Amino acid sequence: MTESMFLTDLTARQLLAGYEKGDFSPVDVARATLDRIEAVEPLVNAFVRVNADEALAAAEASTTRWRAKKPQGLLDGVPVSVKDIFLQRGAPTLRGSRTVDPAGPWTEDAPAVARLRENGAVLIGKTTTPEFGWKGVTDSPLSGVTRNPYDLSRTAGGSSGGSAAAVALGAGPLSIGTDGGGSVRIPASFCGIFALKPTYGRIPLYPSSPFGTLAHAGPMTRDAADAALLLDVISGPDWRDWSQLAPARALRAGLGEGVAGLRIGFSPSFGGQVAVRPDVAAAVRRGVGRLAELGAFIEEADPDISDPVEAFHTLWFTGAARVTQPLGEEQRALL
Repeated sequence: MTESMFLTDLTARQLLAGYEKGDFSPVDVARATLDRIEAVEPLVNAFVRVNADEALAAAEASTTRWRAKKPQGLLDGVPVSVKDIFLQRGAPTLRGSRTVDPAGPWTEDAPAVARLRENGAVLIGKTTTPEFGWKGVTDSPLSGVTRNPYDLSRTAGGSSGGSAAAVALGAGPLSIGTDGGGSVRIPASFCGIFALKPTYGRIPLYPSSPFGTLAHAGPMTRDAADAALLLDVISGPDWRDWSQLAPARALRAGLGEGVAGLRIGFSPSFGGQVAVRPDVAAAVRRGVGRLAELGAFIEEADPDISDPVEAFHTLWFTGAARVTQPLGEEQRALL
């Protein structure tokens, strides 16, 4: 195993520990990450844009800070990718669509991106999304098909499929995605990484999504501990979002507290409403058993949860109509 491969295998927390000890530098990690992207991108197509020069410049500045033992924030020097739905200063945000003018101007960061910059993250690139993030697989007229890192004949899921594939392949340990109907959770499960759709308002959004309160931002990482770290960063307040929640207790502070004493409801199939494959059901039940061994109280229950698809479609298709409403005939022909 080469040193470059080793560096791209590390979590964000392991990178930060290595910077602190002087085992390697943010420049070393940025170069390894860019090399990894160059190797895998032709096969998987996870990025719509790679910010190589900007990333190396940010990594140089981070290396200087670490050598002076003055790191900037919680993610100084950690490579992070950003789904191409979030605004990013100096980089086009094309949203998977040929209807968006790359010329911009691109002068503003979305709140989550601004928090990343404030905490010293190295913004490595923008990841692929289906057009306007509207479906559960990742392909678009703009960037083509994003493939599953474990089987190139299959999808990475969507709509944050580029972010999931990037994290799974070592093209940066952290990414931020968006989720209206599963768009961080679906690709995370398809690509074997961790993702979370937080409570609405936990991560401020700007501009607000045309899909309304269905659409949240979420962390996409290799494990839960990195997700807690990333969520603590990107949930920082921003005056541009009226719906943001008050600051919460740092999530990473509670990771070591365990599950002893927690009451956990376990529904194997929502009363038979959901068909679950036997191997999946067995794996979930093993996980539930492990929680019980760790001291949680497990109660098997089948709440009456009717299929919400009709209500979801009303909200989702209304949002999609709002996305396309301002487009002229020439732009609609590009959809």
